[in-house]
Amino acid sequence: MKKNIFIEFINRVESFPIWLKQIICIKLSEDLKKEVCEKFLSEKSEDIFSLYIPTLTFKGSEELKNHTGGLDLNIYNFLEYCENNMNISEISLNTFLSMEEVAKYFIFCLEQGYVEKPENIEIEAMAGFIAGKFRTGEYFEKKGLITEDQLKKAIGISENSNKKFAEILVDLGFITQQDVCAMLAFKDEAKKRFVLDFNNVPKGKSEFCDKEEMYKKQIADLKTENEQLKKRILQLLEIVKKND
Repeated sequence: MKKNIFIEFINRVESFPIWLKQIICIKLSEDLKKEVCEKFLSEKSEDIFSLYIPTLTFKGSEELKNHTGGLDLNIYNFLEYCENNMNISEISLNTFLSMEEVAKYFIFCLEQGYVEKPENIEIEAMAGFIAGKFRTGEYFEKKGLITEDQLKKAIGISENSNKKFAEILVDLGFITQQDVCAMLAFKDEAKKRFVLDFNNVPKGKSEFCDKEEMYKKQIADLKTENEQLKKRILQLLEIVKKND
């Protein structure tokens, strides 16, 4: 497991003098207000998906240990980071994956029973929304901002309207425009990969890889094995000929 670059970065910031940290807080606050994401300033840490630490279940620990399911290599890497008590943002920053990609791995592991279900419904709601599992209305219902009946009413209106679903929810007074702006901004930013420290970017291949790369490597390995096998067969044939 590589060093935790997120913790190193936070430790550097915490070592700054108070007057500098004050300026940073003010600048960040102004930026969030400009992006209509001021509501993030008042969120509790336990409600923030990027700070959530997934906990492995017994099933998840056994799968990580034995690889009996023959899963994607990325899943096992994700489970390993969870076993090392890293939160979602740390996993993203240490693997150079986008928050969206990490959310998809989290949802998959949650559905397969490899990680425990979060006690806070906000965590699963945000993860599912970022990963594309939940649509706008489903996200707000999961989050508890609208009821099932309100969702059905909005769906009924949307069938005869050209407006976006979020706009309909705002028009009905079920959610605020700020809720929509913050949600869409977060989802859009979650698609981007972010490198915290370019000095820590691996020179070779990342430990996380896509399926295509993994399959190409497997095919290349098989070709190498086949070539070696052919050479051995030819050597055996030569020995047989000599003995004849």
